[in-house]
Amino acid sequence: MKCLCVCVYLWGLARPSPRAGLSQPLPPSPGGSSVPGSRCLLLLRAQAGKAPPRAGQGSRTGWKRGSPWAHESESDQGASGGASPVLRHPPPKGFPPGPSPLLGLPPAPCERGGAANSGATGPCPERAPHLTPWRPGHDGSRSVVIGRGETLRLESSATFHSLRIQDGGALVFADQQQPIVLRARYILIQDGGALHIGSPRCPYHSRATISLYGKATEGPEVENYGKKFLGVDRGGTLELHGRKPRSWTLLDQTLYAGGLLYGSYQCEKRWSSRGLNVRIIDADTAQVVAAARFDTHLLADESRRLREFLATQAPGKVVAAAVGDSAAKSLTLETRLLLKELLHSKHILHLGYRQPWALVGILGGGQFSTTEDRKQYQGTGTTGIAIAGRDFQTYEGINFRVTAFSGWVKGIPRNGFRVKVSKGIILNLVDEVTSWLPRDRIVIASTDYSMHQAEEFNLLPCPECKSNQVKIDGSPLYLHVGEVVDGIDMRAEVGLLTRNILIQGEMEDSCYGQNQCQFFSYDTFGGQIKIQRNFTSVHMAGVELKNMGQQILGSYPVHFHMTGDVDEKGGYESPTYLDNLAIHHCFSRCVAIHGTHGLLVKDTIGYDTLGHCFFLEDGLEQRNTFYHNLGLLTKPGTILPSDRNEATCLAMRSNVYGNYVPIPSTDCMAVSTFWIANPNNNLIENAAAGAQDVGIWYIFHRVPTGQSEGQYPEAQAEFTPLGIFYNNRVHSNFKAGLFIGKGVKTTKASAENPREYLTVDNARFRPHQDADPVKPRVPALIDGLIAFKNNDHGAWARGGDIIFCNCGFSDNGIGLTLASDGTFPTDEGSSLEVAHSIFVGESNNIGSQGGQNSYWGRGANGEYRTLPRNKTFPIRGFQIYDGPVRLVKCTFRKFTPTVDCYSSAIGFFMKNSWQISPQNNVSQVGLKVFFGRSGQWFGDNDNDGDKVSIFHDLDGSVTGYPDTFIGRADNYLLRHPGCLTVPRWNGMICRGKYAQLYIQARRPENLTLSIARATYHSHPLRLQGVNRGVPYQQYQPVVMLEQAYTIHWDGRAPEDVILYPINFNRGDWLHVALCYPKEAVFTIVADIYQRQTGRVHNVKHYLAAPSWPSMLNRTGERLFYFDSALGYLFIVLQAHEARKGHSYCSQRGCERIKIVTHMSSKDSWSCALNPFLENNRRPATQHSMSQRLTVPCSQCGAPQVAITSNPSTKYVRIQIQSVSRADIQNHSKSAFIKINDEIFLFNSRGIFFLVLDACSGAVVSRRHFDTVSAINAASAITDYVQTSLEESSVVLVCSKDGSEMMGSSEMSVFTRLGSAKPIVFHKKGSFAMLGYKGQARPSWIKILNQAANQKAAFLQHYVPLMLREYKCSANSAEF
Repeated sequence: MKCLCVCVYLWGLARPSPRAGLSQPLPPSPGGSSVPGSRCLLLLRAQAGKAPPRAGQGSRTGWKRGSPWAHESESDQGASGGASPVLRHPPPKGFPPGPSPLLGLPPAPCERGGAANSGATGPCPERAPHLTPWRPGHDGSRSVVIGRGETLRLESSATFHSLRIQDGGALVFADQQQPIVLRARYILIQDGGALHIGSPRCPYHSRATISLYGKATEGPEVENYGKKFLGVDRGGTLELHGRKPRSWTLLDQTLYAGGLLYGSYQCEKRWSSRGLNVRIIDADTAQVVAAARFDTHLLADESRRLREFLATQAPGKVVAAAVGDSAAKSLTLETRLLLKELLHSKHILHLGYRQPWALVGILGGGQFSTTEDRKQYQGTGTTGIAIAGRDFQTYEGINFRVTAFSGWVKGIPRNGFRVKVSKGIILNLVDEVTSWLPRDRIVIASTDYSMHQAEEFNLLPCPECKSNQVKIDGSPLYLHVGEVVDGIDMRAEVGLLTRNILIQGEMEDSCYGQNQCQFFSYDTFGGQIKIQRNFTSVHMAGVELKNMGQQILGSYPVHFHMTGDVDEKGGYESPTYLDNLAIHHCFSRCVAIHGTHGLLVKDTIGYDTLGHCFFLEDGLEQRNTFYHNLGLLTKPGTILPSDRNEATCLAMRSNVYGNYVPIPSTDCMAVSTFWIANPNNNLIENAAAGAQDVGIWYIFHRVPTGQSEGQYPEAQAEFTPLGIFYNNRVHSNFKAGLFIGKGVKTTKASAENPREYLTVDNARFRPHQDADPVKPRVPALIDGLIAFKNNDHGAWARGGDIIFCNCGFSDNGIGLTLASDGTFPTDEGSSLEVAHSIFVGESNNIGSQGGQNSYWGRGANGEYRTLPRNKTFPIRGFQIYDGPVRLVKCTFRKFTPTVDCYSSAIGFFMKNSWQISPQNNVSQVGLKVFFGRSGQWFGDNDNDGDKVSIFHDLDGSVTGYPDTFIGRADNYLLRHPGCLTVPRWNGMICRGKYAQLYIQARRPENLTLSIARATYHSHPLRLQGVNRGVPYQQYQPVVMLEQAYTIHWDGRAPEDVILYPINFNRGDWLHVALCYPKEAVFTIVADIYQRQTGRVHNVKHYLAAPSWPSMLNRTGERLFYFDSALGYLFIVLQAHEARKGHSYCSQRGCERIKIVTHMSSKDSWSCALNPFLENNRRPATQHSMSQRLTVPCSQCGAPQVAITSNPSTKYVRIQIQSVSRADIQNHSKSAFIKINDEIFLFNSRGIFFLVLDACSGAVVSRRHFDTVSAINAASAITDYVQTSLEESSVVLVCSKDGSEMMGSSEMSVFTRLGSAKPIVFHKKGSFAMLGYKGQARPSWIKILNQAANQKAAFLQHYVPLMLREYKCSANSAEF
């Protein structure tokens, strides 16, 4: 076995910056041929004799050195407002794409001022000296043609019926302060015509809008285009270059519902709240910690209860009080005086009957800490509302306001409370976003199971914001995670929807005509951009597309239609690209790439669209690159069966044959954000953040479809090697995050197959060199996938060879399922591998109710959370379907089974009829396994695959026993006396040699097979078989080698039986006895079957032996023995050829024994249970168990602390557990700080500091302060923080009954560590802090200051090292 390190040199691809965005170009290596520090794409395991992928295999032309995709200089990057960097190279001759030659532009730099043009050196189209100023006005009936010799500069808004630019004509938008809006039913550019808005070196600065208007029912269509379009035909040029702000980034701090950790709070009551209503709010977190009502109007004892209630509250808490109806009649003087003393109320002593009164104050605060209001009661009419409110600030610096109100309106009493952010919500983002402007619109992706939790906001002016912050105008309804959770990067994507060049469709108020109004209530007839073959030049950058697309085949927001090669290979000196587009609220896809190769789609957002978003159409599209794109809220459409949901699938039957009723779950329901119809395309750093079905789907066309029919041989796409797949994110998808497998139906509906053309069909991914199945396999590498909060699967892949490496899976119904290329004997065996990856069952991302999340219930830890699939669904980290698979160096966390949910780290495909390979290998992992149990989800747990589930624990990291197999507890084909049963797994652990016996049976094909090992003849395994539409039945039990087995049937024995030894090494053997009628006559032949060619060779005939012992003594001959008295045919099944790697059989082919039986009787026949007892009385084989491992596996688990979207940034895992006095008395918790796997326990009472270097992660200081008995503890802590701690320090603070600072009511020194305000410690409480000393205030700072009656403070966080803001030196030591 060889390990190949296949390096993909992403020449010019920006290196991840210390903050996670890509900002720095990679310099050339000293040799000039590669990139220093380029990542080797790990663990491409190759079988001996397999050729590695050829250089450049599966990648687009432009990935080689000297690729001309880049068109920005460093100064351009600054000019575009910090947009995401592109693949940079010195531009070759003729690049970047400039305006049409007819413009005659001089090479002078742009003269426009402002940051948008800083450093630009290229020509500005609008500055061409011979452009004719044009102010055509508005005339919706006018059809305009800009033809030969006309070069116009549009200087004002205009309206036409149509606009054609052709025969060398050109239209350039003037870049001036006033916006320009060009309205037309259609615009067609052809035959040397050109439309320019800005240029790469001179991006457009003002606002330009192209607005396409008209209804579907109005006017004739234009041939090849339809209606309401911007078209580029042969010889046309379209150059749109707006300002390029950063397209999208990630949240760098979690955004909670309402902008507050515990959410905003609002409560309003009327008649049911008589008395004094009180809320207690934590001033440090904005949490409402207590709520009560005291009927001090009617009940005298309620005053006493109010006093007792206040006595239990910790000083410093916020008290909000409001009268409901009336609260004065039985409110005692003692209680009034207490309220005056505690809350400094000025009005409580004189509170009267039904008098509205509201107060907000601090318990035990000063006289200026309270605000209150009262109104005079005016009978039962409207007295007005008494409102009291005050602003507070959390430790994180979030300003919030507590409001109480009380009053009478139209004779009805009203009172209530509000706790909400008061000065706007500020988002902390990973990257610098100074290019985002007030009034721009953004979208924040869901980080939960439902894609519908994506939320839009407008941006507000924010002079106080840092360069990576923006302020939003509303309040979020849902939780949006902004951190690494349990080792998985779950930070929400934040995309900018606004661009200064806008192309939009003008829409009607509602659906009309033939626009699928039975499915959509709104107008879906938007605009479209269509580019045809042989265009001259097309480049779009910094463009917004809104209300585009139509529910009509071929009418999409951006559609490259049969354009062929659009890069250098197609003769384009300036390769075609889409860069920094915002496509949103559109009605049919985002970008459709049809018969097109070599296109770059970069930094583009597709949001709230219908049907597949980024879409490859016919199956032959190759060498296209999707780089750093974001797609979210991808909803079902109607155009293709795969676009449709259940309702549209069942309703749209005009293209099926006869009365066929589609099956939605298999024929349709496949809408995907990235629909990749050919594997030879590149996906790099993209995010699929919510689709109705799948995030990224690699689908396979057995033959090209549509207009590309006949352009490649059958099954070529299935054999084509995978392009680059690196560092992509998939989450919040209903069916799967990533799906590799399936195809589309490539034939029209017929009586033989009535399903609609392009319905989802079966296909398998089998990548081979040069797409030639005779040549070696080329492993497909999935490197750096992050998949979380997908309802069904994080990822599903069928085929081989496929390797998942450096991946993270969390909170999926099933993290990852790998299914083999096929089933024996239709494939030769392939490998599936998962390495260096992290799996999490139920993370700390508990989610939010609403937004179409279906399931909310208790998780394994008892807390309420969103759940996948169903409250009882058996969550699994890694699911074995068949195999062989290999799982190595993976970490599994938080797979905790409960009474209702059988969660497990490893599980098996449920209700599985397919084969399971004993070559499923697991090593260097730590996990739990579960084999299923009869009941919901598992059914009877009695299918063939369920019964033979098995995997190999190579190093004992699962069981504690190296080189053992784990199988189902009731499978006696595997069992021997040395096995150990594990009831909680429903499994057992065994040592031994195991392989598979593949049995084909024909005439008849519907029998149940019963196979038993001679040692356990009374415990047979019954197999139903799997009939896959072929004229035989197949069975594939896993067997223990060098053992004897009997085979029976539940009816008349089949006339034809073929036995294959699968996964046998040379010399491995079985003794097999098959039950037949006593008059049976046999013809038995051994041969070797070569499946690729269909040839049979090395044919040998079996001869009859006189007895079973004589047959065993003549081992060099091919013999069989039939005992007619017992009815058993005895065969020795032995492998004579060598097998390599994951192949089922030898390289010469598959050895097999064919048994043809002639039986005169048609009746069934039964045989004695165990004929081997008469011939062999050897004791049962026992393989003794190896010595159990006594120490934890130090090398187990993933080498990474966390899997993130910026893999160059290292993280350290921090856990801080503080304890209160009550915890100490109950002996319930220990105080500790844990850094990765190193634990620091604290036994003494007090405050503990543990300090890390933020650059290296090394522990540089630790200190204990006795705050219980020491008099000067507060000053000692202050001195330590101010003088002893170095800059750029991560400061961890833990307490153990030591939070009562003597001599100080509050400690302002903690503001030096990131607290927004001084800390006031709670008596007998607990305190934990994750702080930072330095000039910056990182977004990961966390503080938890708990009162004695609250749960002990516990913090967990993944802290990034070596961030730019830490100002680390270049030679900082690595952690």
